[in-house]
Amino acid sequence: MQPLSLSHHLLTMAYQNGWANHRLYKACLQLSQDEFLAPRCSFFGSIKATLNHILTVDWFYLNALESEQRGEAPEPDSERFFEPEEPFADCELLSAEQAQADHRLIAYCSQLRDDQLQRYVSIVRPDWVQREQRLRLLSHLFEHQIHHRGQVHGMLSDTSVRPPQLDEFFCEEEANLRAQDFAELGWSEAQIWGR
Repeated sequence: MQPLSLSHHLLTMAYQNGWANHRLYKACLQLSQDEFLAPRCSFFGSIKATLNHILTVDWFYLNALESEQRGEAPEPDSERFFEPEEPFADCELLSAEQAQADHRLIAYCSQLRDDQLQRYVSIVRPDWVQREQRLRLLSHLFEHQIHHRGQVHGMLSDTSVRPPQLDEFFCEEEANLRAQDFAELGWSEAQIWGR
C-alpha cells in the first residue's frame, strides 16, 4: 500500500471537518431554542454565536481559497462575510449553511496536488492584504474549526443534550463508530481513504 500524500491528508481533514460538524449539529439540533441561544461561559458567549462564527470564518477563507484556485482576486469587501456577525438565529438553517461550506471545502481539497500546496493565497483584511501558502492557510482553517467546535462541545455539557464523540475519524479500526454518520452523509471509507 502506498503512503498517503500530503494533499490527500488535507482532503481527509476536510472530510473530518464535515463529519465532525455533522455529528455536532445532530446534537445541537436537539436543543430547545432557549438552550441554543442561552448565554454561556465561552469566548463568543453562546452556542448560536460560536456556530455562526465558525460558519462566517469558513465563508471568509473559502472565498480566498476558491478565488485563488480560479485565478481571480478575492472579494475586496471581506467584511461582508461578517455582516451581520451572527447571520442565523435558527440552528436548522445554520446547519444547512455549514453543510454547504463543508462541501465546498471538500471540493476544494479534492483538487489539490502536493506540488501546488506552496502557492500563495491572498486574504483581504480590513487594512491590508495577507498572503499565505495554501498549506498553511488550510492548516489554520482546520485548527480554527477544531478550536471552536471544542468550545461548542464544552457548552453542550451544560445542556440537556449529551456532547457527541468527535475523535473517531482517523483510526481504521473505528470505522464502525462512524458508519451511521457516513451513511447519513452518503460517504464511504473507500471514497475518503482511496481503497
